[in-house]
Amino acid sequence: MTSTKPILKSQQSGSAISTKKEIPPAGGGNNRGNSGGGNGGSQDPPSPWLDHPSHPDGKPNPKSASFVEYLRWMRSPNGVQKDATKTQILQMAQEGADYLELLRSRNERTKKIAKARQGEHLLVMCPWRVRVGGHRGPESILLPSFDALGVPYLPSSTLTGVARAAAMREFMQSNKMSWKDAEKAIAPYFGSIDAPESRNRAGKVIFLDAYPTPSKSAGLEMDMANSIWRWDGDLMGDYSPNPNTFLSLKDVTFVVGICRMPNCDDQTFTKVKRWLVKGLQEGIGSQINSGYGEALVAGEGNGRKPFFEVEFDLEGQLIHGVQKFRNVKQPFSRDRQDRLKPDQKAFAEVRAIAFKSMLRYWFRAISRGLMSAQAAKIEEAKIFGAINPQCRGWLTVRVHNQKTVQDVPQKNNGEVGLQKGNLALYCSTECPVEQQENVQNLAKRLTWLMFNLGGVGQGARRPCYSRSNRQYAPWYRGSQLYVSGNDPFWASPKTMPDFQKLCTDHLQVFCVALKQISGQNVALTNLQAVGMPRRDSWEEVLDRNCRIVVCAGSEDYGKAHALAILHSPDFKRNGDYNPDLCGSVRGSVKPSPVWIADQGDYQVVTMFGISSQADNPRFKYLQKLQSDEADFLQIFPIA
Repeated sequence: MTSTKPILKSQQSGSAISTKKEIPPAGGGNNRGNSGGGNGGSQDPPSPWLDHPSHPDGKPNPKSASFVEYLRWMRSPNGVQKDATKTQILQMAQEGADYLELLRSRNERTKKIAKARQGEHLLVMCPWRVRVGGHRGPESILLPSFDALGVPYLPSSTLTGVARAAAMREFMQSNKMSWKDAEKAIAPYFGSIDAPESRNRAGKVIFLDAYPTPSKSAGLEMDMANSIWRWDGDLMGDYSPNPNTFLSLKDVTFVVGICRMPNCDDQTFTKVKRWLVKGLQEGIGSQINSGYGEALVAGEGNGRKPFFEVEFDLEGQLIHGVQKFRNVKQPFSRDRQDRLKPDQKAFAEVRAIAFKSMLRYWFRAISRGLMSAQAAKIEEAKIFGAINPQCRGWLTVRVHNQKTVQDVPQKNNGEVGLQKGNLALYCSTECPVEQQENVQNLAKRLTWLMFNLGGVGQGARRPCYSRSNRQYAPWYRGSQLYVSGNDPFWASPKTMPDFQKLCTDHLQVFCVALKQISGQNVALTNLQAVGMPRRDSWEEVLDRNCRIVVCAGSEDYGKAHALAILHSPDFKRNGDYNPDLCGSVRGSVKPSPVWIADQGDYQVVTMFGISSQADNPRFKYLQKLQSDEADFLQIFPIA
């Protein structure tokens, strides 16, 4: 890279960017009256960006500095501003981008080269996000691929790899070949230095670099990854939200050009093109099992069909992605205690990875109660993928037709946050053929349990409820998943005994599928006992110390019976919610050990860490739900 002119507007005018002025004083300099009070006599801290040793004035050369170099120069020290500074840089890169003319010229060049070389150009649409190749910048910022002028693109090597992998899979499946034999079989198409015939040592088709169709931003969008749940040895690690902001491309269409070599006949060209289309439909880039990288070629349909699909509505606090500054030039404000804080707003976004993470959570919780921690880790990695042990995963999760209908209101206008979409599940290309039926059975039952035991996104452990009679925001809390359509699989039982039986059946089928996949003799009647539950500690596992119950009773303050009891004065501590029941966000984040899902006529309650100790608040809550005033049935452990 030699220039960032397409990235930052201020560079296009030739002016240098001073890192000392990008983060102005919070609250308007010395006058802090608009940001939470104060006498206006103190100075706000200077910019957290560090000067580059070779540029003591903090002004990178706009004619020679690359985008990644700007990130290095703008590196921040540890402190309250660190993550905010990283977000500010990426937001400036997105909002200041102007790739329109560069993309027009590159698209035109691709079409002319393909035509001159008797090839074709394809329009490839990515309906959600895609992240291909690129760099790992400072502060672990993940960047997509940029060309020498800083324009995002798909490298030709990536397209070659996609087509080549699709061809190898086809030979392996149809001809029962090994990976090594498949490599030899595709040599006449893609070339191989080990090919015995010299004519097969070079590929027959040329893949050109692919650029987005002309737009100002080229699809460049801020994105976010958040690793919340992790293994810590044989136990579940602490619940630790760790949002990492990066860049990806969203809702973008690429112009993909392929050309013939002189020795390429029509049959060879047609085959390679078909493999490219098939590979793109499988997914391109990283995180393709989590919704990223789906690519649809114009005129080629949607490719393979999901083995399971459900249309959903999500009400409540919603699924959110990245947080952006309200004013990127004024990124900080001050709270009531006059402390510096980022002034950001979260943007709602239907994300397939949110559903995959929730499916993974419930899989981990159930499987750990049935087998050892080491065995549960192995099976989790098989199905959902992992870095250690390295495994891509057998299950692909995507969301089609996603949209946010109504964001969470900040005032009581009678509307609740609403998102819609179609959750689709696929077996990935890594899933062995002999295990596909088992993976499908397990994933279907796991999806049913996810929909009926809790929600997705913010507030997933509580049903959606209104706080409109209180002086707090947001006005709506919790998360509620609804299923649209008439599929008998999703028929909602009208009575508590019917729900008890149906939930037990789904757990049993899940257990059978897990037994077939793992080869271990697991059974719901032979549960583990994980850890020793105490008043203030528990494991989020469906083991002997967990209870799932279904109950019904009177509402209170617009809250369903089970939630009203949980929030009642009987279970508060010093007038506030008990963190050992309701969780806490003060200090280190502590998730609630209680999940509540509202089914209309009754609620489903999952409680972790139940023991009969006198100071165990979950046991007391269970006893209260079981009182004579309410209907009550136990689902788990199975009697």
